Amino acid sequence: MSALSDQLVTFAILAYLVAMICHAVEYALGNARAVVPAAPARELVGAGVGGSGGPVDAPATPAAPARVSRSGDRARLAGRVAVGFTALAAALHLAATVTRGVAADRMPWGNMYEFVLTISLICTVAWLAVLWKRPSLRRLGLFLTLVMVLLLAFAELKLYVEIVPLMPALKSAWFIVHVSTIGFSSAIFLLGAVPAIAFLIRNGYEQGKRSFPYTLAQRLPGAASLERLTFVLHAFSFPIFTFAVIAGAIWAESAWGRPWGWDPKETWAFISWVVYAGYLHARATPSVKRNVATWIAIVGCLTMLMNLFGVNFFFTGLHSYAGM
Repeated sequence: MSALSDQLVTFAILAYLVAMICHAVEYALGNARAVVPAAPARELVGAGVGGSGGPVDAPATPAAPARVSRSGDRARLAGRVAVGFTALAAALHLAATVTRGVAADRMPWGNMYEFVLTISLICTVAWLAVLWKRPSLRRLGLFLTLVMVLLLAFAELKLYVEIVPLMPALKSAWFIVHVSTIGFSSAIFLLGAVPAIAFLIRNGYEQGKRSFPYTLAQRLPGAASLERLTFVLHAFSFPIFTFAVIAGAIWAESAWGRPWGWDPKETWAFISWVVYAGYLHARATPSVKRNVATWIAIVGCLTMLMNLFGVNFFFTGLHSYAGM
């Protein structure tokens, strides 16, 4: 089962890669029908005289039919194929996560490799749910699939560890409660960073900026819809993240005899919580510009990534379960 899980992860990466290429094709071609104007109808006037002596107009020749470019149809087809491959990748990703858990005989969250595998799966499933509700946002799939390819490839190449029994400190009911909620909220925050970055680029493009990277936003959805999606995802995830931090403190009290000790993981979780709370407060304040609030959300994502990767690479503490 462990070997099967590893193979499924590889196939999932390949499926995400194909989806990313198809999204790139859609992004390059665009989805608007390019219509070539038809030639004006030719009309002969004064070709003869009628019985009354007035000019007689000859029948106008029929207008040439408009030639509709097929690039829009091809773009839409590429987008639908991309979504199909993203769903296939999510299915392979789910199977890889489940088989890993079956092989380990526990929830697949015992080390950093398994945790990244899980949060990237949640991120993809959440994206498919967003896409089902808002098909007009499909072009963001290019950036989402790019993130999935990079995350899974990094996990497989650098984070992979063999299956080992769960550490004694993790054998608790709070393991499921705390890690599941922190993983779910982290995945939604990660997904929320995609429209946040896209909004900043698109907003600059709509304001007339034509230098790189604003030129990338020509075919992105409107800035207003991207900003709204950013807010919805963060507002949905923040209460779950808050509960996850509280659950971790309760677990720390029962396991270590104190609810909070400024361990590196705890410290960076607190920093992330403050930054995301600052984003929601700024978003609700009319005097704060939308792009300023969005930058705060991106800073929050960076602190979350620091907590996920940086703390495990550079610090040692009570939360050193990454298996690095």
